[in-house]
Amino acid sequence: MFPIPELDEKKEKKRCASATGTGIELGLSLMERAHWLTLAVMANNSTSPSSPALKILPAYTGLNTVEAILQVPRARRLLWLEILFNDQLDLKPWQSHPEVQDAYQKACQWFTTYRSLIQSVLPRVSLPLDPGKIDQRDYRTFAEALQFVTPQS
Repeated sequence: MFPIPELDEKKEKKRCASATGTGIELGLSLMERAHWLTLAVMANNSTSPSSPALKILPAYTGLNTVEAILQVPRARRLLWLEILFNDQLDLKPWQSHPEVQDAYQKACQWFTTYRSLIQSVLPRVSLPLDPGKIDQRDYRTFAEALQFVTPQS
């Protein structure tokens, strides 16, 4: 863990009093504190090296584990996107979970329908083909997530 320096109000008041009116010294100390806070948050949110990181759902929901995702209804509704675009995701521990099964099936259906598009933009291992119907109301979410994971050149 990264130590977060405590903000000493007396020192900050002295800095402000001795500053030339620009506020630069105070701003630097706040920026330093923000830097340490950012490092601490990143360290707390990092996943273990043994489990591949989620690619989409942390940005959409702020959740970094499948366990946490399964606890939040909105995140569960987006799990199919993570499955669709993240071929490094290991779902074996949750394969008997009904919501994970539904999300996997939905990801397979979307992969079957948009296989050429997905593989032209984002190389990935194929999902099993499932010619089931997809709900076109989810297309906008699909397109946004595809753009999010597309490597920028």
